[in-house]
Amino acid sequence: MRISRREFSRLGALGVAAGLVPRGMAHGWAQAAAPWAGPKVGYCVIGLGRIADHFMRGVKGSSTSTITGLVSGHREKAERIAAEYGVPRSSIYSYEDMDRMRENKAIDAVYVALPNSMHAEYTIRSAKAGKQVLCEKPMSTSVKDAKAMIAACEQAKVLLMIAYRLHYEPTTRRAIKLVRGGALGQVQSMVSANGFNESAGEWRLDKALSGGGPLLDVGIYCLNAMRYLTGEEPAKFSGYVSTIDKDGRFATVEENTSWVMQFPSGIQASCTTTYGAQMPGFYRVYGAKGWLQVDEFGYEGLRLTAEYRGDAGPVKLDELNTEKDPEQFVRQVDHFSECIRTGRTPDTPGEEGLRDMEYMQDIYRSAGVVALV
Repeated sequence: MRISRREFSRLGALGVAAGLVPRGMAHGWAQAAAPWAGPKVGYCVIGLGRIADHFMRGVKGSSTSTITGLVSGHREKAERIAAEYGVPRSSIYSYEDMDRMRENKAIDAVYVALPNSMHAEYTIRSAKAGKQVLCEKPMSTSVKDAKAMIAACEQAKVLLMIAYRLHYEPTTRRAIKLVRGGALGQVQSMVSANGFNESAGEWRLDKALSGGGPLLDVGIYCLNAMRYLTGEEPAKFSGYVSTIDKDGRFATVEENTSWVMQFPSGIQASCTTTYGAQMPGFYRVYGAKGWLQVDEFGYEGLRLTAEYRGDAGPVKLDELNTEKDPEQFVRQVDHFSECIRTGRTPDTPGEEGLRDMEYMQDIYRSAGVVALV
């Protein structure tokens, strides 16, 4: 369903070997040490909600990028934000006339920060306007739309990147290095959870806008983490949904989703997500030589703890990333701007988003829910 309107050098210090990071990531790290040269990449932000604020503050802290346009249905709000970021009033667009940005040479790319059901329409329109596209996750509300987004960007010869910001975050990369590098020995199983108690009236509780319940919004972090930690694609799913609270919030979307997935190697992962309780995000990996846990999928304060048998004896880790919000958004936009400058494929392209859409569809189908078709 659609709603019609409404410094890479910092990463290099981690020293992750190319073979230990997910497909596509290694090239990005190899490029990290190159200093930025030339004009900044100009971004037009489509939708001026909460996630857009994080992104724009990240761009403000970036040496590679700048805000050069805004799209909003609220002119007064857009003018206030434009004044803060130095965007000329002539580069403020409504949803109806945003196609005019084709003629705006100051805009190189867009950031789609709208409700989920609007991602496809505004990605495709932006591609047709000749702009590179950074789209928030989940990529869309259907597999069909995700494929159409990829096709539109390919036809227009523009890049499409899905905003999986944690792929560019140091704690996440450290965890990938340890797990895929064998520090824990052969991985046997993993668990992950992420959720919160959603308030009545939020757009996420309207299926026409969100496409589904917490799986698409916060459960996707668990799903994506299991994939990047193992470097494998899941082969089997068993999914379950439930709605326990009958307070009217969950008239169109489910309250809880849980699933088990098995990877080709035999590794099993158990995940759960909710809109009915405070459920701080985490994942935990169990291997033959020990375990590793990362707490939080949030914008700051990710902590990695681990205990395992190393070559020289027992190892205990307790590492906290003290970077503050919006540093993750700085890393993310720096990566996409580098891709725009060099023409290489982003580490989280449209195909990455499509795979998660297909897997979430599989989870729903296993649970007896027809969704994301």
